[in-house]
Amino acid sequence: MEGSTLTRPVSPNGTAATPAPARDRGQSLARIAFGLLCLGVLTGFFVFPTYPVYDSYYSLLWGRDLLHGHMPVFDGFRYPTEHPLSILFGAALSLFGSAGDRLWVLLIFATFLALVAGVYRLGRIAATPLVGAIAAALLLTRFDYPFLAARGYIDIPYMALVVWAAVLEGTRRRRGTPVFVLLAAAGLLRPEAWMLAGLYWLWMAWHATWRDRIKYAVLAAIGPVVWCGVDAIVTGDPLFSLHYTSSSAEDLGRQRSLSELPAAVPTFFQDLVKPPVLLASLAGIALGVVMAPRRIVMPAVVVVSGLVTFVALAVAGASVIERYLAVSALALMVFAAIALGGWTMLVPSRLRTAWMVGSGLVVVLGVAFTATHLNLSRFDNELRFRGQAHDDLTQVLKDPKVQAGLECGPLTGPNHKIVPDSRWIAGLGDGDVLARAWMFRIRQQEADFNAGKQDVKKPSAADLATVAGAERKGVAIVVTSRFAIFKHAWTDTSDDALIQVPPSGFTRVATSRFYAAYVRC
Repeated sequence: MEGSTLTRPVSPNGTAATPAPARDRGQSLARIAFGLLCLGVLTGFFVFPTYPVYDSYYSLLWGRDLLHGHMPVFDGFRYPTEHPLSILFGAALSLFGSAGDRLWVLLIFATFLALVAGVYRLGRIAATPLVGAIAAALLLTRFDYPFLAARGYIDIPYMALVVWAAVLEGTRRRRGTPVFVLLAAAGLLRPEAWMLAGLYWLWMAWHATWRDRIKYAVLAAIGPVVWCGVDAIVTGDPLFSLHYTSSSAEDLGRQRSLSELPAAVPTFFQDLVKPPVLLASLAGIALGVVMAPRRIVMPAVVVVSGLVTFVALAVAGASVIERYLAVSALALMVFAAIALGGWTMLVPSRLRTAWMVGSGLVVVLGVAFTATHLNLSRFDNELRFRGQAHDDLTQVLKDPKVQAGLECGPLTGPNHKIVPDSRWIAGLGDGDVLARAWMFRIRQQEADFNAGKQDVKKPSAADLATVAGAERKGVAIVVTSRFAIFKHAWTDTSDDALIQVPPSGFTRVATSRFYAAYVRC
């Protein structure tokens, strides 16, 4: 029980009190470890030159459009949903020209470091510095998270903002404005934060004055109001993102019914944190409830709120994929760390010693198992492919014959995957790069309409003219490497295999390891 002789003394803010010399040593070690981590991440940034993922490239493109005075286009074939804050950063990074995409990845890496520091602090608040260190180590070894950072996913800064909001609230109850500001920024990256801000308003409003309630309501409303405002200005529909995301999720087969969620959630958690850590987190929750229920409130809130927002997304018809549970999974890592390092919350005793020895054995066995089963070559291949594929696509697009072909007509790729990369590299606008998968759909829709199939609308004259033009003239990119085909060409089994074939009459003019360019003028 908390406050008994079982646990260590508790300071007024609810964290475990630690003797000053031990606390100072722990802080010094934490700073040294974080400094080494920063150095390692910076080294990895240069050794493995990765580039932004599909969604993030669109944020750069939309930001570049704004920078050049053009209205961005949010509606297109498998376009991602817009995120206002990422577009703002895309505009800022576009000032650096072609280097903007690499700077985007560097920015995401910086937020990943902030996320690691936040998880450490969350674990320290919930228990002890060692628990925080173990939680941070678990995060670093759940390779899905570093991979998200290496590919420039905006999920990383979103998670960092939410975790630090929890840290600020955990260090001082009802902190107010700073927490709302972090949640507002998070709400401009992902709409799940809107619900978090609303729940926090309820928590703050309970003991606040009416003036503060109004101020907090304004802060909590920043995310949805700005997001809807951007949608309204660009598309005329303030709820465009909601409608578009639902239709995109249905098209990509990412929707789940409520009856499917109970089975999907445990599977997603297992994929994110791996089964041993998930089991350890369940033990950590039980130990935390018994030993220090007040100190585990913030990690528990993060888990529950993440689950609630995940269910809300499913109800709204949005995509239901595992990385949308990533924030809850972070808190589960903290609970797993309590199971491994919670012995530091006990006074010296046989129980403490036994727990410490047992945890040590578990860690040693875990490291040994991982070392003997970890396939480092797979990670090396994945990371190197990101840079090599970008360089190869750049090589092909910068070829003089390809540049001449772009003067004749649009650029086409097999599907939507390389569209934003190609636009960024070649400096092309919306509509100048097309997916042949979309072109095939338009032709199939035209054929179905002419055949008299019910509930099939005739494609617009503009779409038919665009497809006809791309079939006659322009540049066609074909993916040539088997590995690259599965990454950039064959991502949807519903696509016709002929999307990998250039239109009739096009001649090959440039090749690289992963791509070939065909031109017709």
